[in-house]
Amino acid sequence: MPDAPAAPSQLTNATIDQIAQRLASARRVVVLTHAKPDGDAVGSTLALVRAINRVPSFTTRPKAEAWYFGPSPAWLRDIAIDGHAGAGATETPIRVFEPPFTGLELPPHDDVDAVVITDTCSWMQVEPMRAWIEARNAMTSVVDHHVQGDPGVGSLRFVDTSAAAVVQPVALLCQALLGVSGADKLPASVAEPLYLGLCTDTGWFRHSNVSRRVMTLAGELLEAGANHIRLYQLIEQCETPGRLRLISRALASMELRLNDRLAFLTLTMKDLRESGANPGETGGITDFTQGIPTVMVSAILIETPSEKAAGPIIKISMRAKSEPMPVDVNAIASTFGGGGHVRAAGAKVTMSMEETKEAITRLVQAQLSR
Repeated sequence: MPDAPAAPSQLTNATIDQIAQRLASARRVVVLTHAKPDGDAVGSTLALVRAINRVPSFTTRPKAEAWYFGPSPAWLRDIAIDGHAGAGATETPIRVFEPPFTGLELPPHDDVDAVVITDTCSWMQVEPMRAWIEARNAMTSVVDHHVQGDPGVGSLRFVDTSAAAVVQPVALLCQALLGVSGADKLPASVAEPLYLGLCTDTGWFRHSNVSRRVMTLAGELLEAGANHIRLYQLIEQCETPGRLRLISRALASMELRLNDRLAFLTLTMKDLRESGANPGETGGITDFTQGIPTVMVSAILIETPSEKAAGPIIKISMRAKSEPMPVDVNAIASTFGGGGHVRAAGAKVTMSMEETKEAITRLVQAQLSR
């Protein structure tokens, strides 16, 4: 079993076992993650719901369900089907809420006595359900791996900033809930979504966050029955014509700055509309410019409608290489009120595309000039 982190984040105020004990004694659990869920968010929540609903002492099933606030990925419903349940395969209990969220009324669920949030500890990333969470903050637990977070989110928090993906600490939580000694002993239906999160947050084991700990867990999850081929086909080999047209528009917008060390891609709302893509299909496009040898930082700027600002906002997503001149994109994102990881981070701003480019350029240049 991969070791637990030696030095959890300062946001941490609880152990994995303490969170497991809270969940094991609950009657009904809602599992949440950040808006616009990615593979790690979906994988961690599905695995946790399935683990909770398999705890032997529970008399009523299912008692846990996952809520997602979109735009959600096109493959979400397929992944939510438990492919290891045989002829009686059913969808894991989920609810999907798509934007716009203005005036959205969430189910009150007065019988909920435990809430878990995975893959974020930031109010900004759970904005559509913030009021619902705040009303239940005392019963809310958080499992995360990001550097940035708000200490007011949840009464119990375990944040492992050394983890490449949140499924790493969530795997430990699932093991504690089911009383097994290692990830290789988990049910296949729990192991598979954990493997999904590990694959997607490491770029299918290509990114700089890959470590021995990552590969050890991957091997254990495969041993438990995770189907690598099924997941890869569902996630990576299901491109829609709209997404391919969107990628084409993004690459056509490419601009290189700082002696080709900084690459920008841009997408407008018009691009999304005319390409026929949905907002959930913008992920992973920065990986294309990471393939340029000179590029140290890749950023994609996506124009997004705002429910609060008068005009659109710009969503920033950045990725940085580790060598030869590492740039801390988390520090850059923090300047705009965002955050994430040292090598992958994001933020939202109300500036124009050009203003956003200029601001990022100055911040990257400052780091490269040190």
